[in-house]
Amino acid sequence: MTGPKLNEAHRIAGERSGSKAQLRWVRMSASKFRPVLNQVRGLDVPSARAVLSLHSVEAARIVQKVLNSAVANATHNDQLDEEALYVKACFADESPTIKRFRPRARGRANTRLRRGAHVTVVVAAYSAEELKVRENLASSSGRGEKADRRRRVAASKARAAAEGSTDAAQSEAQPDSEATSNEETK
Repeated sequence: MTGPKLNEAHRIAGERSGSKAQLRWVRMSASKFRPVLNQVRGLDVPSARAVLSLHSVEAARIVQKVLNSAVANATHNDQLDEEALYVKACFADESPTIKRFRPRARGRANTRLRRGAHVTVVVAAYSAEELKVRENLASSSGRGEKADRRRRVAASKARAAAEGSTDAAQSEAQPDSEATSNEETK
C-alpha cells in the first residue's frame, strides 16, 4: 500500500490501527463492493452484520465473510471482545485486470476485461471514552434497548387500558338501551 487510505485518516505510521482481514483476487469488480462497504463503514460489528445479512447482492456475502474473519482475528490474536469492536475502515481496491479476447465477425476480436478486487476490512475496539459517549447518546436519545422496551410496554398498557374502558362503557350502555327498547314494545 502506497499510503494510508482516505478512510484511515487517523492512522499513525508505525502504530497498529486494528485487526485486519483481506480477501485478494476476488473475481468481481471493486465498484460492486463499494456501495456495500460504504453502508458498513463506522458501524459496530453486530449492526454491520445485520446490515450485511439484509443485502441480496453477492458482494455483501463476500464482505460478511471478510468481516467475520477480521473479527476472528481480533478476538483470537488481540483478545478483544466481539461486542466492543467496530468497523474502523473497509475498502475495495482494484486488482490487475485480466484481458481476454472473443472472436467477432469478419475476423475481428473484442476485448473482454475480467476485473477483480482486493477487499480489506479493519476492525478496532472502541476506547473507554468512546464507549461512554455511545452509551450516553443511546440513553439520552431514548434509543437504547431498555428505553425502547419501556416505551413499547407503556404503549401496550395504554392500549389495553383504553380498550378496557371502552368495553366497560359499552357494557353499561347496552342494558340501558335494552330497557328502553322493552318499554317501547309494551
